[in-house]
Amino acid sequence: MKVLICGANGLVGRAVVDYCRSLDDEVISLGHSDLDISNRTEVYDTVPEIRPDTLINCAAFTDVDGAESEEEACFAVNKHAVGYLAAACRSLGSTFVTISTDYVFDGEKEGFYTEEDQPNPKSVYGRSKLDGELLAIAENPLSIVVRTGWIFGEGGTNFLCVLGELLKKGNKIEAIEDAYGTPTYAADLARRLRELAEVREPGVFHVTNAGKGTSYFGFAAEAASVLGIEQSLVQKIRSADLSRPAPRPRNSRLACDSAKAIGLPELPHWKESLHKFLTKEKAAS
Repeated sequence: MKVLICGANGLVGRAVVDYCRSLDDEVISLGHSDLDISNRTEVYDTVPEIRPDTLINCAAFTDVDGAESEEEACFAVNKHAVGYLAAACRSLGSTFVTISTDYVFDGEKEGFYTEEDQPNPKSVYGRSKLDGELLAIAENPLSIVVRTGWIFGEGGTNFLCVLGELLKKGNKIEAIEDAYGTPTYAADLARRLRELAEVREPGVFHVTNAGKGTSYFGFAAEAASVLGIEQSLVQKIRSADLSRPAPRPRNSRLACDSAKAIGLPELPHWKESLHKFLTKEKAAS
């Protein structure tokens, strides 16, 4: 398969590049310096020149708090650029896969959100990603939209990615105990993105690791346990203790019903993948 990966230098993009190469796909990996996906002319020139079988869009404006004051820049990447890519793929007959977020939901539901639940984003970031979903499908009805969240993996810089290193240095960690999600290992997400591209079933899919989800505190405590580090280093805080511009859903756990419906097996339990991630990090160091 000839696969074009946009946003190839990010956490998920790197994982997708690595996985596709392991399958001997012909991989074309583009970062922002190679292709500004928010520039319609660049997209309409570059994508037809490459003529990929599949385009997997991993590029995104991910600064949730920054988006509150940079709405135009956020929507340029998370909405309009997605529309350009979707339209370019439609004209070529290429499969289009793009990544969305659990933040399209308001977090008021007690259980897991399914693909059938009505989105109601609370933040600029969440609204931009939902608009990107809708535009992708409007421009290309065969689009594959993948909602995910709480992503961790090698080379990442978010809290879930760096807490292991912080704990190993003996640093105390403050972790929110009243916000819940379903963790997703970037390597597992990459495999599922490629599988969905192969199946070519259009629609919205939730993709996370298996399990009942956890809080940030639960994730950090599990990381400490895996590393054999005293769990007293992990201290509980509440969402209200943090002053952040953007509101977050208190519960954004995702049920992966659509993938199951088309015969794809559930991904490994998040604890299993966290163990794998931390073990790889330890070996690398």
